[in-house]
Amino acid sequence: MKVLLVNGSPNKEGCTNRALREITDTLEKENIETEIMWLGRKPISGCTACRACQKLGTCVIKDVVCEFLVAARDADGFIFGSPVHYAGASGSMTSFLDRVFYAEMAGNGNKSLYLKPGAAVVSARRGGTTAAFDQLNKYFTIQEMPVISSRYWNMVHGNTPEEVEQDLEGLYVMRVLARNMAYHLRCKEAAEKAGVARPEEEARVITNFIR
Repeated sequence: MKVLLVNGSPNKEGCTNRALREITDTLEKENIETEIMWLGRKPISGCTACRACQKLGTCVIKDVVCEFLVAARDADGFIFGSPVHYAGASGSMTSFLDRVFYAEMAGNGNKSLYLKPGAAVVSARRGGTTAAFDQLNKYFTIQEMPVISSRYWNMVHGNTPEEVEQDLEGLYVMRVLARNMAYHLRCKEAAEKAGVARPEEEARVITNFIR
């Protein structure tokens, strides 16, 4: 089993990474394979609404979004981490997730995220964490992904990784999150081995309120 983590901070070794490392260390103790994908510092385009993904099954813009969509096929769970920028996720993470989830939803038969558990992690010096956390969780609930929770909201505080080290409760929350993710993955594996059928799939219905 493997969990793919995404670091949406422009700082590769910053506070968000410190939170994700606490998670990977715990997951590896649970014998769960991990990989952290850093979005980097290059600009990530937002969705251009070209809808090419409906035919291609992936985004037409060839960048880290397409790399993730390929890697996601072999992952069993996902954790997306972002610093808080103006009470929201980073611009890179927002553009990234907009395109990932639209390409997954619009692509013909895409199942890279379907029924796979997801979790969001945010880091901030002080405020805006709950708003950013809410923003990220909404992506999971539009793609039938179980949302993995912890003992508190998944956040750490600090202006540097060294300051995050002082947020003992935040790091505790990361460890609980990791163990809950491992438990869910094992439950899902056990269900599949026991022959528990997936939910019946129904054709999507779209209602436009303005005609």
